[in-house]
Amino acid sequence: MQQLFCDTCQRFLADRFVEGSCPHCNYDSARGDQCENCGKLLNPTELLDPKCKVCKSAPHIRDTDHLFLELPLLKDKLEAYINEMSVAGGWSQNAIQATNAWLREGLKPRCITRDLKWGVPVPHEKYKDKVFYVWFDAPIGYVSITACYTTEWEKWWKNPEEVELFQFMGKDNVPFHTVMFPSTLLGTGENWTLMKTISVTEYLNYESGKFSKSKGIGVFGNDAKDTNIPIEVWRYYLLTNRPEVSDALFTWDDLRAKLNNELLKNLGNFINRVLNFIAKAPGLGYGSILPDAQDAESHPSTKALGDKVGELVEQYVEAMEKVKLKQGLKIAMAISTEGNGYLQENEFWRLYKDDQPTCSIVMRTSAGLVYLIASLLEPFMPSFSIEVLKQLNLPLEQISLCDEKGDIERAKRPWEILSAGHRIGTPKPLFKELKEDEAELYRGKFSGSQADRADRKLKEEAEAKISEQLNKAKLSDGNAKKGKPKKSAQGASKTASLAEAEISVSRLDIRVGLIKKAEKHSSADSLYVEEIDVGEPQPRKVVSGLVKYIPLEKMQNRKVCVLCNLKPANMRGVKSEAMVLCASNSEDTKVELVEPPEGAVIGERVKFPGCEGSPDDQLNPKKKVWETVQPDLRTDEELVACYKGIPFTTSAGVCKVSSLNEAKIR
Repeated sequence: MQQLFCDTCQRFLADRFVEGSCPHCNYDSARGDQCENCGKLLNPTELLDPKCKVCKSAPHIRDTDHLFLELPLLKDKLEAYINEMSVAGGWSQNAIQATNAWLREGLKPRCITRDLKWGVPVPHEKYKDKVFYVWFDAPIGYVSITACYTTEWEKWWKNPEEVELFQFMGKDNVPFHTVMFPSTLLGTGENWTLMKTISVTEYLNYESGKFSKSKGIGVFGNDAKDTNIPIEVWRYYLLTNRPEVSDALFTWDDLRAKLNNELLKNLGNFINRVLNFIAKAPGLGYGSILPDAQDAESHPSTKALGDKVGELVEQYVEAMEKVKLKQGLKIAMAISTEGNGYLQENEFWRLYKDDQPTCSIVMRTSAGLVYLIASLLEPFMPSFSIEVLKQLNLPLEQISLCDEKGDIERAKRPWEILSAGHRIGTPKPLFKELKEDEAELYRGKFSGSQADRADRKLKEEAEAKISEQLNKAKLSDGNAKKGKPKKSAQGASKTASLAEAEISVSRLDIRVGLIKKAEKHSSADSLYVEEIDVGEPQPRKVVSGLVKYIPLEKMQNRKVCVLCNLKPANMRGVKSEAMVLCASNSEDTKVELVEPPEGAVIGERVKFPGCEGSPDDQLNPKKKVWETVQPDLRTDEELVACYKGIPFTTSAGVCKVSSLNEAKIR
């Protein structure tokens, strides 16, 4: 086949390293394997005006041999499977449409290997330098992961008579699971468990555009965590907004409305009213003891409530069996609405004074509804259900909605769900109001690109860490130590002279650099030769012993921290004019680059707040400045590069490594 090759990077380009205009819709940022705008699957050679994402140069087409999956030979078996399972499994309409689009265009051989270093190697002598295409390999991983878990994996994956396979995904991954992977399994001729049901979502958009991790649009997992909005709120909002049929929209105003009106005023209000009243002292409530509910079925509004709840639970089970998750969640919340209406209709606070037996029926029935709602919402908000069970003083393993145990039938008689005489726990509010100014604050905080947010967060972390370290150490290069008596003018002069010669990190000229080019040393297998921009008219040539630790492609176009005032050294015939700083573990088996934040300026000096001073023009080897300072350079628990606990700091934030904490830097 023909494939794009980059002369600058000297490699065939993986799909994700190519970007260009889509030939179908003209979207100008289509990837090499798929256009995220129109959803069409692509080959990189189909892109218009392709560019290498690493170096931005235009690649050219070169011939290369690859392995293909012969989909046309499997057409009859595949279509029979799709026609049967799409009906039996109740495939979502968008899954059927995406699959039929592939079939209408005619099945074509599909390439399943790539010219990459990273990936699963192809076990074939002719193709040993290639790896499998991720969407050929990844679904096989579903099986191999199961095999890692149990030696009896075939009971699941080769047992279609007794096992049903459900899969969930975004619409852009549908053909890999309805066409490619089933074809792979069918082609073996073995008795595999094929997917029965697939639940596919459309896109969730953000405010006024699409979520895009690469382009930094939207709120992502780390952002959600930083808001301190409880996890059950995020789960509820995303599931009630699940784009099952068409694209849905995330907005902060909508999240606020759903939290305040649906979770707080409906769900939280119902549970809190019921449990708080039961927990009140005798004379005002029930002393935390569930009352008896004699003749509950003869109480008209209670019987009507039971009938209505029974219908809703049956609808809930049907929706969940059909993987209509959004509908199932809506039905569960409707039971909470019914509960609030039941409390208001019966005016339990009046009944307690005027008709205690009826009040007991209402409160025990309502407590049963609280448990039932916790059971129904457990698949959606498990942390919420755990908290409700604690407040009910029930064991966590008791939560159940099992037809074999009669739970669904019992839902029609909610007064029987919890036993009379049971002592509940301590009620407390389940949700907190999100105010308008708070939502506005979050909207502003998470605007801009992901890089901007990361830099802003790094700056905040750096400022906090710097403040903490300065408060602890009160470090300042050349300052006299606390408690020392003041010196005379002559003594001060001597101190100044000593300060000039003091060995500290301020004498190092560490700068933000950008590797413009990296290649292997022509005379040494373990060395790279890099050209690094450190803010000077010409890049510096640097020799680094990183070949066995960092792949060559990972050394290209990458920001690094560079020690620029070491004395140049000749390394196997190449003059090295600086040193790239790296962290390594105690055994020196793993090495990682110390990386400045994305927004750091090329050539800016890395600073250590509290350790002021100008760097030496060139470090004198006889003074052993580097050898003295280096043992105090380490990463901390949060992967931040530090000198005596003070971060490597740039205008955009602190410098970090990928995974090595408490590691030496050199």
